[in-house]
Amino acid sequence: MKFLFDLFPVILFFLAFKLYDIFIATAVAMVAAIAQIAWLWFRNRHVDKMMWINLAVIVIFGGATLISQDETFIKWKPTVLYWLIATVLMGSHVIFRKNLIQAMLEKQMVLPPFVWSRLNLSWVGFFLTMGCVNLYVAFSFPVDTWVTFKLFGATGLMLVFVIAQVLMLGKYLKDAPAALTEDAPVSEPDDFKDERENKANKER
Repeated sequence: MKFLFDLFPVILFFLAFKLYDIFIATAVAMVAAIAQIAWLWFRNRHVDKMMWINLAVIVIFGGATLISQDETFIKWKPTVLYWLIATVLMGSHVIFRKNLIQAMLEKQMVLPPFVWSRLNLSWVGFFLTMGCVNLYVAFSFPVDTWVTFKLFGATGLMLVFVIAQVLMLGKYLKDAPAALTEDAPVSEPDDFKDERENKANKER
């Protein structure tokens, strides 16, 4: 359900474009993004930072599209968002020495430090690539093709990437419990401990 909720503005953008045009679709997506934020705040009194970033980007580029009546701006919106996410992930790692992917997932899984770094870099590479792919589709094909790709193509590529990540992490997730067990201190059996304490008392 959360997956569909996250796609809510994109789905409405696609439907509005099919029924009307790119400008109506842009306005609908903007309203949907605002409604999405309002609902999350009403329900949880908390909204993820990425949701705020997405809202800011779609308001800026969607607003520019409607004011200028130029679809170029809305075509750039996904790329700007992808590259902005990649910049945040890399900047946090390089400047602040903080792995944001690890911060989000460390409660769900235990991984070696080098794997967390590799995972963070792989997401940076994915978002940079997706930004380039969006520009290629947006400016090499009709707008109808781009709108379809925006919903089905980009979502499909994201799912494929996530599945590949899960398969890659499978080995480390299996090894993690064993590693934790090996590092844990070995407790002394109770019978042996009692015998050793009784022997010590007799010697006294």
